[in-house]
Amino acid sequence: MATAVVARPVARPQARARDEEVLVWPDLVFVEFIAALLFTITLFILSVVINAPLLDQANADVTPNPSKAPWYLLNLQELLLHMNAAMAGIIVPTVWLIILGAFPYFDRDTDGQGAWFGTEGAVRLTVVSGIVGFVGTWALILWDSGKVAFFLNDWFGLSGGDTMRFLENVRSMQSQLPWPEWASKITYLPFNLKLLDGTGSGGPTTFQHLDFPGWLVEQGIPTALLVGLPSLMIYTLWRMGWVVNRRDALLALFSGFVASYGVLTLCGTAFRGQGQELVFPWELKVSEGIPGQEAGH
Repeated sequence: MATAVVARPVARPQARARDEEVLVWPDLVFVEFIAALLFTITLFILSVVINAPLLDQANADVTPNPSKAPWYLLNLQELLLHMNAAMAGIIVPTVWLIILGAFPYFDRDTDGQGAWFGTEGAVRLTVVSGIVGFVGTWALILWDSGKVAFFLNDWFGLSGGDTMRFLENVRSMQSQLPWPEWASKITYLPFNLKLLDGTGSGGPTTFQHLDFPGWLVEQGIPTALLVGLPSLMIYTLWRMGWVVNRRDALLALFSGFVASYGVLTLCGTAFRGQGQELVFPWELKVSEGIPGQEAGH
């Protein structure tokens, strides 16, 4: 008995309508050309109106003060002022790049993927997290620069900062608090390292010790702040019912990071004067290293 087989047409993706497409030329290239033209004209106008802070011919024997990195690295240079150099220049950027790379593996939900503010309350999360990152980063910078203690002393009439001097900045905790003598001579246990005296003669060995106050101010407190404050923010938003899934948590974390990144770059660019002191932008001066030879910004 023969059975009739009816072939069914294979479903094909529906073609997009012509009015939903645009051509590279002239639609895209023309808009890019106009944008580039406006940018170039604006740059010429700024170069005429604003006097560039050009200094003398470069001299390898004279270091400008302040000497700053390129603007896209000033955020890391700003971190160098507040923590251990290895942490600011290597560990923190590396860890954050690993976290960014892990975002797609942490959030595997494809619903709303690729859409701006694809979850309910995403705009609210972005704004609040950005404000927290912006205000929190500036508050930490002002505290570690001694400005908070200065304003407190000025407002409450405390002369010389004798009250709570150790709160002036992070590093003052190392020198102002009454640490016991043994705190700076803690032997690494069980990882105490025996080091040769360097003469190659098999002389006496020395032991590497842990300077706890130095470790606390350069590594312990910065690590606690870098990990604890974002975790506290996400936990608080979760308790408020604003963070309901992994994507919300990542959105809050990334928004806070972008705000902090911008603050660090802005502070290093426009608010760090001679000796990396925190000053207003209109007070910036660049010295060629020769006393009395300064150029206003």
